[in-house]
Amino acid sequence: MSRIGKSPIPMPSGVTYSADDGLFKVKGPKGELSVPFNKELSIKQDGDQLLVERPSDAQRHRALHGLTRSLVYNAVKGVSDGFTINLELRGVGYRAKLNGRTLELTIGYSHPVVIQPPEGVTFTVPEPTKIDVSGIDKQLVGQVAANVRKVRKPDAYHGKGVRFLGEKIALKAGKAGATGGKGKK
Repeated sequence: MSRIGKSPIPMPSGVTYSADDGLFKVKGPKGELSVPFNKELSIKQDGDQLLVERPSDAQRHRALHGLTRSLVYNAVKGVSDGFTINLELRGVGYRAKLNGRTLELTIGYSHPVVIQPPEGVTFTVPEPTKIDVSGIDKQLVGQVAANVRKVRKPDAYHGKGVRFLGEKIALKAGKAGATGGKGKK
């Protein structure tokens, strides 16, 4: 039995759902999401929990079982709590600011980089060197955060750039002459 697939999904209060014809729709205080799933699987409510059930032990059904449960769980969690990914800027003069909904980054290029968020995603800038990407769709929030990071990835020698909060960057040593090492004689 799939360890992920067999675990129940807790349904918070104020969240309603429908699972018809291969489409799981969920509505909560933060918004509404729909997740397609294989029609061979079933989603049933047991008290205040949801269960994803598979028809057989075939490899295909076992693979879809855990996947479907994870997608349904992320949709339920998204409409009730939402998702946030924190980014930080490292580098002299690197900063971010919000211009309406648009994010404006000054990160070492000759021009500021402007990023427009897609529908359902919001940026907040609590400090000039911190960016929060928020929304109800986990996949979309993660993709937007990855796109912001891709604008200026942390470099391997100084670590300057955009990184996820708490991300560790393995720095390279650099040239031997720059670190005070002795060259060949």
